[in-house]
Amino acid sequence: AMRLQAPQFQALFTPGLRSVAELFEKKNYELRIAGGAVRDLLSGVTPQDIDFATTATPAEMKEMFTAAGVRLINNKGEKHGTITARLHEQNFEITTLRIDVVTDGRHAEVEFTTDWHKDAERRDLTVNSMFLGLDGTLYDFFNGYEDLKNKKIRFVGKAAERIQEDYLRILRYFRFYGRIAEKPGDHESNTLQAIKENAKGLAGISGERIWVELKKILVGNHVNHLVQLMYELDIAQYIGLPLDGNLEEFARVTKNIQNLSPKPMTVLTALFKLKDDVTNLDLRLKISKEEKNLGLFLVKHRQELTKAQGPEPLRPYQDFLMDSREANTNSKIFELLKYQGEEELLKEMQEWTVPSFPVSGHDLRRMGVSSGKEIGTALQQLREEWKKSGYHMDKEELLSCLKKL
Repeated sequence: AMRLQAPQFQALFTPGLRSVAELFEKKNYELRIAGGAVRDLLSGVTPQDIDFATTATPAEMKEMFTAAGVRLINNKGEKHGTITARLHEQNFEITTLRIDVVTDGRHAEVEFTTDWHKDAERRDLTVNSMFLGLDGTLYDFFNGYEDLKNKKIRFVGKAAERIQEDYLRILRYFRFYGRIAEKPGDHESNTLQAIKENAKGLAGISGERIWVELKKILVGNHVNHLVQLMYELDIAQYIGLPLDGNLEEFARVTKNIQNLSPKPMTVLTALFKLKDDVTNLDLRLKISKEEKNLGLFLVKHRQELTKAQGPEPLRPYQDFLMDSREANTNSKIFELLKYQGEEELLKEMQEWTVPSFPVSGHDLRRMGVSSGKEIGTALQQLREEWKKSGYHMDKEELLSCLKKL
């Protein structure tokens, strides 16, 4: 058996984890790290959050923790077998090994088991089905470590069965493909077949759950390949994407945007031809208001708000920003520049601070303009002059300009 001794693994042993491990050991319950954290550790990555699995039932854990005076955090996980304990300012999420008894493609009813193999069997992908003992021993029933080393993404057991337990796993397959696979197009044909035959099941999955997965796919690797695949396998229509998505534009934009860390919505908007595509996406996925506004902004301005020819390429964007009355227009313009693949202009625009207009109504009153209406008109005219100068004219120059006007 392989034993992991990586520094990322050693770093997990906080005072909190040592105390937890001790309690389980005393009671002879087995405790192992499960799922994604094992995958990360084997890839040399420090895991963001760690799930633990155990042979102890929720009732046994509660009794053990309560007897030891450990605080339990009540977070609805118990009916799925998860107990959350808080020790040394750290939360530990520990789940009893389980078997899915019945599933409807969205939720599973579970019963508890002490069989690690059976628990691994109900997990989605081989790379997510491994356990790691606290002594570093790897428990790997489905060759997940081999697949991880070879950068292969495969379902545990039969793809169709895993998918029918929870149709969201189709999107999880894509997400992990974009995270782990080396090159596009390295899929097993029977996996793609199973996805295609079960794509319709995604229609029953909530928009919120789909959007969480889709966003991660959009900012992962191979996104162009994966979205094209969603169309080929008839998935797109069930997850709110337009039937006739603009795949040429998508291919172009995903190339543009590669190293610019765009927001997921910026990438996705390349598929959209019309405002309605954004509205329909929102109806299906319940995206945030900010995401929706960004999509509408990009669809509206991506064609005509472009860089100027000549010495001041940024001027159109700067003028747009100066004329805008809306909040966070600058972050929308940054996303537009990413969409257009304008890396240099993006850097310049991010460093540019919006200049403040140097003249106030107060200055005009001092010069003898008294009626509010005249002041308004004069300020408007001066703003225009200031804009024409590329926002360079100062108060003196503007006021002497006023005399001419």
